[in-house]
Amino acid sequence: MCTSSHKPDSHCFEMGNNYFIFKQFTVNQGKCAFKVGTDGVLLGAAADVAGKSSILDIGTGTGLIALMLAQRCTAKITAIEPDRDSFLQASENFRQSRWADRINIKYCTLQNFREKERSFDLIVTNPPYFIDSLKNSDPLKSASRHNDNLTHRDILEGADRLLSDDGNLQLILPYEEGRVFISLAEKFDFYSNDILNIKPNPDSEIKRLIICFSRKEKHFSERFLTIENGKRHDFTEEYIAITKDFYLKF
Repeated sequence: MCTSSHKPDSHCFEMGNNYFIFKQFTVNQGKCAFKVGTDGVLLGAAADVAGKSSILDIGTGTGLIALMLAQRCTAKITAIEPDRDSFLQASENFRQSRWADRINIKYCTLQNFREKERSFDLIVTNPPYFIDSLKNSDPLKSASRHNDNLTHRDILEGADRLLSDDGNLQLILPYEEGRVFISLAEKFDFYSNDILNIKPNPDSEIKRLIICFSRKEKHFSERFLTIENGKRHDFTEEYIAITKDFYLKF
């Protein structure tokens, strides 16, 4: 697994760092501070889109997650991005895709985003997650990695304002940050009803959590996913199964 949610994802790498080719779309990323990464691919592949008609992607970056969700369902998708270069890059990626009529992008922060209240039945995000670590000297990369500009509280306040009564908030975080987020979410009356625990290989600890929240307590489910069998690029059958509709090599 990538050590950062924004590290380039070498096993879907095609034809240079400026773009990645997936089975049904291409992600241009030369203008973006951070590139396609395993975390984004996992959330895009695993997010529960069943029955969803309106989706919000917070901090779309390259547009990867929005494109993956567009491929997986027929919902209308709104993506928001506060970094101008990333906004322009994602806009280009959406325009060039076959789902351009269903993806709308806005250049704004979550805090400044205004939409009809409780208008989304799924909100997804691969958010900044470094809370107490040294910051990158590049301000764009620092903003993408650290949660100063999009805190856990910001995400939950936005979800409380924008998520429908029966909707879901789904996000991917490192293990420790995920546990902290779950505790904070309870104060906003959001309940974690499903957790996908992700391990890079069979002998490693859990490194990432994909957590699904709702406003109502439901039967809790917990699942596990291991990416590699132990050798580099020796992928598990379960990882291939969840990503095979996207990666060219699968």
